[in-house]
Amino acid sequence: MLQISPISDLRNYTEVLNEVDARGRVYLTRNGRGAYAIMTFEEAEELDRLKAAYAVVSEVKKSEERGHREGWVSSDEIRKEMGI
Repeated sequence: MLQISPISDLRNYTEVLNEVDARGRVYLTRNGRGAYAIMTFEEAEELDRLKAAYAVVSEVKKSEERGHREGWVSSDEIRKEMGI
C-alpha cells in the first residue's frame, strides 16, 4: 500500500522506518509536494541493479543501431585487430 507522509513525520523517525519495513517505500512530502522516498537497503540495491542492467541494454541497442547504420565488423577483423 502506498504510504505518503509529510516530512514533519520524521520527528518520529522510528515509526516512519517501521512503515518502510512493513509496507515498502514511504514517500515524504514537503509543502504538499513529493520530495523524498525512504526504502529498504535491499530495495535500493535492487533498483541499482535494474538501473545498471537498463544502461547495458541501452548501450547494446545503440551499438546494434550503429552496426545497422555503419556496417558490422567481422570476427576475423576483430581477431586481426586484437592480434589473435
